[in-house]
Amino acid sequence: MALATREDLRNVAIVAHVDHGKTTLVDAMLRQTNSFDAHADVDDRVMDSNDLEREKGITILAKNTAITYEGAHAKNGPIVINVVDTPGHADFGGEVERALSMVDGVVLLVDASEGPLPQTRFVLRKALEAHLPVILAVNKTDRPDARIEEVEGEAQDLLLGLASDLSEDHPDIDVDAVLDVPTVYLSGRAGAASHTRPADGSLPDNPDLEPLFETILEKVPAPSYDDAHPLQAHVTNLDSSPFLGRIALLRVHHGTIKKGETVAWVKHDGSVQNVRITELMLTKALTRYPAEQAGPGDIVAIAGIEDITIGETIADAEDVRPLPTITVDEPAISMTIGANTSPLVGKVKGHKLTARMIKDRLDRELIGNVSIRVVDTERPDAWEVQGRGELALAILVENMRREGFELTVGKPQVVTKEVNGKVHEPYEHLTVDTPEEHLGAITQLLAARKGRMENMVNNGTGWVRMEFIVPSRGLIGFRSEFMTITRGTGIANAISHGYDEWAGAITTRNNGSIVADRAGVVTPFAIINLQERMSFFVQPTEEVYEGMVIGENSRSEDMDVNITKEKKLTNMRSSTADSFESMTPPRTLTLEECLEFAREDECVEVTPEHVRIRKVELDATSRARAASRLKNQK
Repeated sequence: MALATREDLRNVAIVAHVDHGKTTLVDAMLRQTNSFDAHADVDDRVMDSNDLEREKGITILAKNTAITYEGAHAKNGPIVINVVDTPGHADFGGEVERALSMVDGVVLLVDASEGPLPQTRFVLRKALEAHLPVILAVNKTDRPDARIEEVEGEAQDLLLGLASDLSEDHPDIDVDAVLDVPTVYLSGRAGAASHTRPADGSLPDNPDLEPLFETILEKVPAPSYDDAHPLQAHVTNLDSSPFLGRIALLRVHHGTIKKGETVAWVKHDGSVQNVRITELMLTKALTRYPAEQAGPGDIVAIAGIEDITIGETIADAEDVRPLPTITVDEPAISMTIGANTSPLVGKVKGHKLTARMIKDRLDRELIGNVSIRVVDTERPDAWEVQGRGELALAILVENMRREGFELTVGKPQVVTKEVNGKVHEPYEHLTVDTPEEHLGAITQLLAARKGRMENMVNNGTGWVRMEFIVPSRGLIGFRSEFMTITRGTGIANAISHGYDEWAGAITTRNNGSIVADRAGVVTPFAIINLQERMSFFVQPTEEVYEGMVIGENSRSEDMDVNITKEKKLTNMRSSTADSFESMTPPRTLTLEECLEFAREDECVEVTPEHVRIRKVELDATSRARAASRLKNQK
């Protein structure tokens, strides 16, 4: 066995919390290395290729780009740096684990004001478990509220804490190496980096990103391989092309992969099949180009294997040596997704309505998304979809809605386990940053949701950071109430804290629903008469049906109302005939807000044009009968 290295190549992941500047930094790296063609029309945040990523400002899918560095620190010719942009949200844990399996080091990007946040902890823990070297990059040093030295200290404390936590399960973690992490100070927006700590709120003293490139080349090891080892490559991601069909993205660990050669495809069940590589592509910037062969350390795309999935191995046909499959965290949240059963189903021609279409779409999602599961239910037109968090499942539903599907989506529930005869449920580690005047209200809100405060820090800036351990159930519907209490200023982030005993009953919504008692069209007259006692989600001329939730009651119980009532016309002239009533504008709920608002006896109707909340049982008489039965049982 003779170990060799590819000095012309580096594979690095940029890990960070949501909105700490990963994608902006990658933009600057691509521009400063002239990676784009001269005539290319380049947008900002080029790595956010998905519409939802651009709208929400978060990275959802793990993607890679190849930067060819030819600067002062490339002493022996150009060096290709494969940069993998990882999601900063724990709900997309499956994407994170796959991204880290492709690289040999990570750049930990931390906001110079906010410091390390929960998702930073989540991704960094995964990196340390994989024994990847870490480079600390303090970004946004030019923020007016930057506190660079404190944030650097917090990041060092986080690294040390994680290393000591993991040392029991991973005794080979080098704690001294973790403490000796190199630090680079950045402004990704300005494309500037420095080894010298700038003053708070000022730009680094160097005008370009050369110090960052230098640190990556020094600290991230070049891919190593055994030159006598047969081909071994891991499938880390999937893509598709109308011309080539399914495309598999691989990290080549050993050997050489060639276009047109026959290789062994090792499936999840252990079976082996010989297949031919019809197309082989490498990446430059964000585009793929055909190649004849690729070697150890390369991240390549191949075509020709129709049913290949993530975590499988491509090996030498003569000497098959499979790699271990990629494992991801257990699902914590589930929701039921099925065909639309509302009276307004199929109003628009061309929508995808049938259960078979929905099942095919969910099966396609399973191929590329290793962090979700689809479980059959008692009904033939509905399935239970399990995932890491509410956001990941909401993103799936939103994507299906944009593709033309009509769905009925149930309220998110937690996935429970039985341990030693007792029911256990998932818990979350919640970190809240808020102005200190909202401290009491937030503590009260989380206490009602069975939250337990673990830590509280007041930095003296008027803001408080609190840490809670909360059942995952308690965070369903939490975000909208939290934003109301903090008037939109608070920041809340949660990561998995494992399973513990069932916390008991949790009341997540105090107000009841306003339910339409008949089908028809909403009238201004009906809204004006009712708006003092309730707030509405519908507006005049909108079509409603019996059992549809049209607003929120000011009291705790549900109320059935006639929202289609019209003003009766008479031939009498009154003294108030010319007085005008003012109508309060309706609250427009997003898909995530609808899923949070829905109660246990409610579900969400999702179509490309509308998102509506409705009762599971539409008939008011049947609902009343069921409620009285429940009361008698108690």
